[in-house]
Amino acid sequence: MGCRCGNRGQLIPLKASDALRLGASRCDERSIMSEVEIDCRNVWKIYGPQADKALAAIRADNLSKEEVRDRFDCVLGVRDASFSVAKGEIFCIMGLSGSGKSTLVRHINRLIEPTAGEIHVAGKRVDTMDEPTLRQLRAETIGMVFQHMALWPHRTLAENVAFGLEVRDVPLGKRRAAAERALESMELQGWEDHYPDQLSGGMQQRVGLARALAADPDILLMDEPFSALDPLIRRQLQDQFLELSKKVKKTTVFITHDLDEAIRMGDHIAIMNDGEIVQTGTPEQIVLNPVDAYVAEFVKGISRVSLVRAEAIMAPMDGRAATSKTVPLGSELGDIMDQFMTDQAPVTVVTSEGGAVGHITITDALRALRG
Repeated sequence: MGCRCGNRGQLIPLKASDALRLGASRCDERSIMSEVEIDCRNVWKIYGPQADKALAAIRADNLSKEEVRDRFDCVLGVRDASFSVAKGEIFCIMGLSGSGKSTLVRHINRLIEPTAGEIHVAGKRVDTMDEPTLRQLRAETIGMVFQHMALWPHRTLAENVAFGLEVRDVPLGKRRAAAERALESMELQGWEDHYPDQLSGGMQQRVGLARALAADPDILLMDEPFSALDPLIRRQLQDQFLELSKKVKKTTVFITHDLDEAIRMGDHIAIMNDGEIVQTGTPEQIVLNPVDAYVAEFVKGISRVSLVRAEAIMAPMDGRAATSKTVPLGSELGDIMDQFMTDQAPVTVVTSEGGAVGHITITDALRALRG
């Protein structure tokens, strides 16, 4: 199920037709229509000995993060966060340092205990789960990739990748085969018996991702996995993960502080500020319709040329005749701008069957380009 943002991050289900109208062409049919794999409902995290009192006061008086600190000596980490992730999609959570994004993602596998709220993963309620069931969920259903891989220096790459399977008492032959498959998926075949200190930073990051994939989890939690890398290597790993994601179709929650990365990676994006989700939507929705000044500041420098698509800016035909200039539904803004190079007549947007569904004027295109 796709989603859009209601008041201060509230999620409202989208019909497929609504998603198309709002510019959700980045999300394929899978991410719009399929079942929810992760569902977090009204999650709160408050650190401190008076967390329960602080929560009651926040709910009653709408206290700010600073007021919570001053009155209760508590830190507000996550504030009433709700979001859902469709099976097989990449859901990005982004925000500045201290916004609560890493804290929030650690609630999904309950590395952090929520102060209040519900967390549902693969149809099971995680926040009330007993310890044996929780350990099984972490071992078999959820894989996690961190910014710093913490690879064992005295173990080979294959041994590092197979470590989770070793803990589960998987026989040596099976875990070796799983490690080799995972390393091959990260284009590290032939490196199985090398050690981490023989690898570059980017290669070590790929080993960490292979370690998460070796157990074949349904869900990946990725906490700024590429942020410590050089820009070129980072881009290469983004490309590699996107290509891999098309094949393995893992449900992924991807944490980043970089909006360019979130737009490139995510089917949907949630933007956090001071522990609160302030907007959730497709990349196009976030860029074209920021809900407040905080989000607007984030998106003002984003290039819209390859992000904005025809269906996000077109107007209905309303009886107008189709023009000789046409672009397919789903065309990028850059391709639309090219249509105005020879003359400024409106462009007609057509379906794959050739039917006219909308028109775009040069003013529409320039407004979208400028933001």
